[in-house]
Amino acid sequence: MLPDPPTLAALRRTSAIFNDYSGVDKSWLRLAGTALDLADAEHRALLLRFLNSWGCRIRYPGDGDPFDADLAAWWESWGAALPAGALAELSDVEIDALGRAYAELAAVAVSSRRTLGATAASKALYALRPRAVMPWDAAIATRVHGTRDGAAFAAHLRLGRTWANAVLAESAQEEQALCAMLARPVSLAKILDEYLYVTITAAN
Repeated sequence: MLPDPPTLAALRRTSAIFNDYSGVDKSWLRLAGTALDLADAEHRALLLRFLNSWGCRIRYPGDGDPFDADLAAWWESWGAALPAGALAELSDVEIDALGRAYAELAAVAVSSRRTLGATAASKALYALRPRAVMPWDAAIATRVHGTRDGAAFAAHLRLGRTWANAVLAESAQEEQALCAMLARPVSLAKILDEYLYVTITAAN
C-alpha cells in the first residue's frame, strides 16, 4: 500500500525529526565529497565502513572472504553505467539500469553463507549516487512494494521521481535550495527516504 505522497509541509516535519536524531549525519558527512571509485581498494573499504555504520553488519574481509573481490567485479560491470543525475531527472532507461545494478549488487557474496542483501545494496547505491538513488529498508520495501527484487527497486525509484518532481514544483525551488531550506545536508532522494523511514519504519 502506497503511503501518502509527501508535501512540503510533511518533509519539513520529517526533516526536523531526522535533525533531532543524535549523530544521524556523522557517517554520511565523513563520506560526502568522496567520489567513490570501487576499483580502488581504499574506496571499497570506505564503502564497507559506511555500510556498517548504518547497521549492515558486514564482516570486514579476511582470508577467503569474497566480498572485496566480488564488489570490485560488480563495479567493473556497472560503475560506468550508473547515472549521476538527480532522482527527479532520471529517465526510465536509467532507472531500469539502476534496478538491474541493484539486483546484482544485492547478490554479491559477503561471506560463504551470506549475500550483501537488499537493504545494504540500496544504501551502497545511495553512497555511490546520492542524488539519484532513494534507498530503502525491509519495512519500506515490504509496505510499499511487497518485495525487494530489482523490478521493485526500479518501481521505488519511479515513485521517488514522481514525488521529487511534485515537491520541487510545490516549493518552486531547485533541489539544492530545497534541501537547504529543509536544513538537511543530504540529497532530495535521501530526504524522501527519510520521509518513508519516519512514516513507516519508525512508526511500526
